[in-house]
Amino acid sequence: MIDVLNERRRLDALEGYRIIDTEPEQTFDDITAIAAHITGAPVALISLVTEDRQWFKSAVGFDATETPRDISVCTHVIAQDEPLYVVPDMAADPRFADGPLVNGPEKARFYAGAVLKTSDGDALGALCVLDTRPRPEGLSEPEQKALKSLARQVMSLLELRQMVAWRSERERQLRTLADSMPQMVWSTLPDGNHDYYNARWYEFTGVPPGSTDGEGWNGMFHPEDQARARAEWSNCLKTGEPYEIEYRLRHHSGEYRWTLGRAQAMRGPDGEIVRWFGTCTDIHDQKRLSDQESLLSRELSHRIKNIFSVISGLVALSARRFPEAKDFARDLRGRIVSLGRAHDFVRPYAAAGASSRPNLLAGLLEELLSPYQGEAADRITVNGDAIAIDDQVATPLALVFHELATNAAKYGAFSDPDGKVCVNIRTDADALIIDWIETDGPKIAGAPTIEGFGSTLAKLSVETQLGGRLERRWTGDGLQVTLSIPSKSLNRR
Repeated sequence: MIDVLNERRRLDALEGYRIIDTEPEQTFDDITAIAAHITGAPVALISLVTEDRQWFKSAVGFDATETPRDISVCTHVIAQDEPLYVVPDMAADPRFADGPLVNGPEKARFYAGAVLKTSDGDALGALCVLDTRPRPEGLSEPEQKALKSLARQVMSLLELRQMVAWRSERERQLRTLADSMPQMVWSTLPDGNHDYYNARWYEFTGVPPGSTDGEGWNGMFHPEDQARARAEWSNCLKTGEPYEIEYRLRHHSGEYRWTLGRAQAMRGPDGEIVRWFGTCTDIHDQKRLSDQESLLSRELSHRIKNIFSVISGLVALSARRFPEAKDFARDLRGRIVSLGRAHDFVRPYAAAGASSRPNLLAGLLEELLSPYQGEAADRITVNGDAIAIDDQVATPLALVFHELATNAAKYGAFSDPDGKVCVNIRTDADALIIDWIETDGPKIAGAPTIEGFGSTLAKLSVETQLGGRLERRWTGDGLQVTLSIPSKSLNRR
């Protein structure tokens, strides 16, 4: 009786090879020819047993391409565990004596079949030979070994065929995937010679397939970008580093469009590069929009600076008309100037010739305190962690440190030629901590009895705008201030 579960697994394994009803192949025909020659049999078959028939992938001396399974001798081969199944005289065996193989045109009497078995133990069929005369002695030992060896070769061919088919299908799927991507996809050999582009590349460029293989790709770039692109690519080929560059690529319309090119090396088990895979992404519209936004931002920044200048001029004009407000006007202008410096710092592109420096807190403080540096190189020091900030933090901090510096110039460390200020920046858990420490200035008897407007403004800036705390301590050596600002307040989300 057939084991249903094992039979289902066996049929699934056979189906996985996708071999049934395929066209003849010379490699299999060569094996049946050798089997017939070695055993001296007029018939040799590669028989694969399906659910209801046995189908012959290759046949020598046998015209039919299949027979019903219920008359198949190979059915008996796959049902037993021995690698070789032999019937010396089929006419003397009641299982086959009345069957069409014995009584039909073939007049078969002798049968020998070597099982075709997968590495998982599933028997798919047999490599078999038939003779018109009985062979009581069966096959000689060399013939048995040869037939079993040829059966293993059949399985090797089936495995190889399955692997090639799987790879072909996999390659077809990958090509379909690559062709469906919005990016242009390409690959090169380890030396950088291009050997594949997806459909999107040819759709974008309009060039004939294969025309940009090898070194032909570089001619697709804008003449001004070619040397730069080649130099960057050559460096990546030499170092194995990822490739990333923006260049102008010729569109099929004749227009050069900005494109982002990227590539990554694929390495083998030994670490050697076996292939490069890359993409080209059309960023022309985004780049044009970004340039427009940058231009707009520069214009807005310029107008804001002009507003600062106008306000400062109005304050100065008012101070001349109302001399009694001179001190107030001076302080107000100082605060406006500090806000302007903070704006320039977090918007460096607004200032002509400004560098692409990062917006770090230490840099902002050095900018704000630079007017008080004097001739002593160590008069002002800013130490600590590199903390990035944006304009929503820079504005209130500019007001706070402007007030601290102004008060230090009036009453504290900056009012004495030997006075010094040290600013320490650090992070603690979920907060930014900034310490302002004045030393070597005038001796301080204690805290002032009246808090000025500037000090009140500084405290409000920290506590209201930034959600932090500002603490002052008056020591005999000078003022010490500690700002504690939640980390979540440092940058926009």
